[in-house]
Amino acid sequence: MSKPPLPPEAAEMFARPNYATIACLRPGGQPVSVATWYLFENGKVLVNMDAERRRLDYLRGDPRVSLTAMDPEDWITHVSIQGRVVDFVDDDELADIDRLATHYTGKPYPVRDRTRVSAWIEIDTWHGWGSLKQS
Repeated sequence: MSKPPLPPEAAEMFARPNYATIACLRPGGQPVSVATWYLFENGKVLVNMDAERRRLDYLRGDPRVSLTAMDPEDWITHVSIQGRVVDFVDDDELADIDRLATHYTGKPYPVRDRTRVSAWIEIDTWHGWGSLKQS
C-alpha cells in the first residue's frame, strides 16, 4: 500500500467517472459494499447518500472505508483507496449530488424530494492494479 498523493497517471484515471464500489463496516463488524458515484477533488473523495441510507449510519459509527474505481475499458486496471470519512455535510441544495450526477450522466440528479448527505473521505493508503500496478 502506498501513501498519498496518487501519482499523476493514477490520479488522472481516478478522476474519471469510473465504475466504483465502496465498502464500510456494519456495527457488528461485517463489511458491506455497494456501487457508488464519487468525485476525486483536491486529494479527497466525495460520495453522497440519501439521508435515509443505512450506509450513512454505518459510516457515522465507523468512518473507515475502502473505495475501488475500475477503468470501464479494462476493469483489471483499477485504483483502490482506503481511508476514513472526515466530514459529513448536509447537501440541502442538492449541489453535491448534482455535481456527481453531472460527472456520470451529464445531467443534474433527477430525484429532488429526498434529503442528501455528502461525505468527504481522506485517503490513508491506496494501490493500483492492471496498467497502474505499482512495482
